Amino acid sequence: MIYVCDRHRPDDLEFRMFPPHCVEGSRGAEICSELSPRERDRVVFKRRFSGFYGTDLDLALREQGIDELTLVGVCTNICVLYTAADARMRNYAVTVPADAVASFDAAAHRFALRELEKTLGVRVVSA
Repeated sequence: MIYVCDRHRPDDLEFRMFPPHCVEGSRGAEICSELSPRERDRVVFKRRFSGFYGTDLDLALREQGIDELTLVGVCTNICVLYTAADARMRNYAVTVPADAVASFDAAAHRFALRELEKTLGVRVVSA
C-alpha cells in the first residue's frame, strides 16, 4: 500500500487557485487514524496534482515490480485524474473504483470518471 498525500508549504502557490489545505504540520496534512499506514506501507508526499510529479512514486513502484495500480481518494477531478494520467503515460494499468473516489464538485467528478475511462483507458469499476 502506498499513500500519496498532499503536503503543502504555508506559502504554496497552489493556494492562489484553491483554499489552503494539507499544510505541513497541520491536522489537515495528517492521515486519519482509521487509515493509518501499517509498518510495510509507504507514504509519498506531493505538492502538485499528480502523485508522480516531483516525487519518487514511480521509482518506488518499479522497485517493487508493480505495474498495476488501484487509485482511491480525493479529488477525482484533480489528484486522482492527474495521477492516473501520469500512470498511464508510464504504462501502468490503472483501476479506479468509482465508489472510492470523490470530489467537492459533482459535475467535475462525473466528467473525470468519463475522462479516466474514455481518454486514459483506466478501468473504472462500480461496486
